[in-house]
Amino acid sequence: MPELLLELFSEEIPARTQKRAAEALRATVTAALVDAGLLYEGARSHATPRRLVLSVDGIPAASPDTREERKGPRVDAPESAVQGFLKSAGVGLHQCRVVDDKKGKFYLAVIERKGRPAQDLIAQLLPGIVRSFPWPKSMRWGSGTLRWVRPLQSILCTFDGEVVPFTLDGLCSTNITRGHRFMAPSEITVRRFDDYAASLANAKVMLDGEERAGTILTDARNLAFARGLELIEDEALLSEVAGLVEWPVVLMGRFAPAFLELPREMIITTLKAHQKCFAVKDAASGALAGRYLLVANLLAKDGGSEIVHGNDRVIAARLADAKFFWDHDRKASLESRLPALDQVTFHARLGHQGERVRRIEALAGEIAKTLKADMAKVKLAAILCKADLVTGAVAEFPELQGLMGRYYALAEGVDPEVADALRDHYRPLGPSDAVPASSVAEVVALADKLDMLVGFWLIDEKPTGSKDPYALRRAALGVIRILLERSRRLGLLAVIAKSMELYDAAVPDRMAVARTLLEFFADRLKVYLRDNGARHDLIDAVFSIGSDDDLLMLVRRVEALARFLTADDGRNLLAGVRRATSIIRIEEAKDKRSYSGQPNGKLLVLAEEKALATAIASAEAQARKAVEGEDFEAAMRAIAKLRAPIDAFFDKVTVNADDPSFRENRLKLLSRIREATLAVADFSKIEG
Repeated sequence: MPELLLELFSEEIPARTQKRAAEALRATVTAALVDAGLLYEGARSHATPRRLVLSVDGIPAASPDTREERKGPRVDAPESAVQGFLKSAGVGLHQCRVVDDKKGKFYLAVIERKGRPAQDLIAQLLPGIVRSFPWPKSMRWGSGTLRWVRPLQSILCTFDGEVVPFTLDGLCSTNITRGHRFMAPSEITVRRFDDYAASLANAKVMLDGEERAGTILTDARNLAFARGLELIEDEALLSEVAGLVEWPVVLMGRFAPAFLELPREMIITTLKAHQKCFAVKDAASGALAGRYLLVANLLAKDGGSEIVHGNDRVIAARLADAKFFWDHDRKASLESRLPALDQVTFHARLGHQGERVRRIEALAGEIAKTLKADMAKVKLAAILCKADLVTGAVAEFPELQGLMGRYYALAEGVDPEVADALRDHYRPLGPSDAVPASSVAEVVALADKLDMLVGFWLIDEKPTGSKDPYALRRAALGVIRILLERSRRLGLLAVIAKSMELYDAAVPDRMAVARTLLEFFADRLKVYLRDNGARHDLIDAVFSIGSDDDLLMLVRRVEALARFLTADDGRNLLAGVRRATSIIRIEEAKDKRSYSGQPNGKLLVLAEEKALATAIASAEAQARKAVEGEDFEAAMRAIAKLRAPIDAFFDKVTVNADDPSFRENRLKLLSRIREATLAVADFSKIEG
């Protein structure tokens, strides 16, 4: 079947937008084809710095003929209603049939549409798709009206090897593309994707982004290995560099050994941020080497020596700037920089960084008491945790905040655990990042994240939908991971309340705000547990029974419940509890009343109901005592003792007795089963 080939050729597309743009092109075009009745077999999209490419296979030559029957008004309806129906259906009265049903006779329009050639439909669809393309940022140029990420220079569009003719803002579609800007700039005529990809490869354009990244990675590793070095791999940098070149050529440059006295991260960030270059290290010692790897976009006649020389000069200048910041920043202590934080805005409605540091210090002190951390070290780390924000190095490289604080603190002779906390209190920075490893760092990290969350909750700047501009979900997940992975006990409500006291904000109902923030933590914890394989129904069963603010205990309760339900006693008890709960729910709905409350002991006449009442009272007391002692396994074992009495009750006792008083009493007894099991979980939430 025919194939559609589309290339949108422009000036350089920003590297970080290329992959998403290629996916958007595939999604929008294929969706439009399907809507037009052109089903396809497969689609591939690609991006290079100067082109978006789409190939769609297996498109029929024409859309199918269609036949639709549309019911209209009754034949005796007003003329205006009939004419309106005919107009909307696009038919005349002679194209309608009169059909009779129970309500009378009505018009039935038979709408038949002939299929259209696929080429015509494609020519009609593509201009609108290009005009409405979802770029994050776009621009206009010249006198045209089209907006695109960069000036669009040409459009290649063929179907079944022939040009699909259309015009867009003065650009006419053709079957012509161009190769590499410098090595093969001549025009290339193509018909289908296979010869298009082969022609581009011959013209020094590597179309597939993953192939470009793979080539860069392999060549970089090999070049470093040949010099006794090892590439310091960076997935984000690799992806970005692969989007900057169409024909990658890896070269090695060098910088003066004197610059190796700078902090390792400072050198790596300078290479990456300014020149998109990879750092390398000595393969034997692991020490950073005075070399780097760059990726050129052409095969130079001199082997790349001039390219390397130019990069060496730029990198030397950038590293000299970094050395200036490093030397100059160390002339002042971190503590002496604290007053400058009062001039750095944290958020327009939440004050400056100086105020924030003082809040973090106070909150960290409270958390340190609970987590038994060294108070003096915690206080010092909290005071200094943001001091590097007013250094020259962090002003130049914001991504080094915390890291530079650690280096400056060590240079001053600050306790290494405190210095590490200046770096680690930002952790975890993402799902793959480790939590802080020391008690000092974890306390400051918790205070930092909780202060931020409380502040934004107080000004009602919560995450909404997919929008989370202040990374509050990440902050909450960081708190959760620290508490769980470090097995820390912390009552969040008390800490949140303390944090609120530190804000000078008028809030009518602080407890309501605290509760909504705790609910946010609960939601994030559910996501975290599900991502780690916990059953969603067990999470709901535990979370629905109360407002426990100790996340570690909540998780241990979920884990205990999961283990309990894998045993026979647990599964059988679940069946009995669900049966009792189902009966209660049905009867309460039917009678429009609740059957909660204690049953009348005098009306318990059968041995099985007496035994069940006694077992419930005993199991509930034991379970609650075990939960208070945080022995969830014991609580589960206590509830498990209800299995046999429940089975015997349902085997021998008629719940819906003829005597209304006995019926009510037995329903109350079943309700007590539901209430007793709530000591450990809401069994009605458990599936299967």
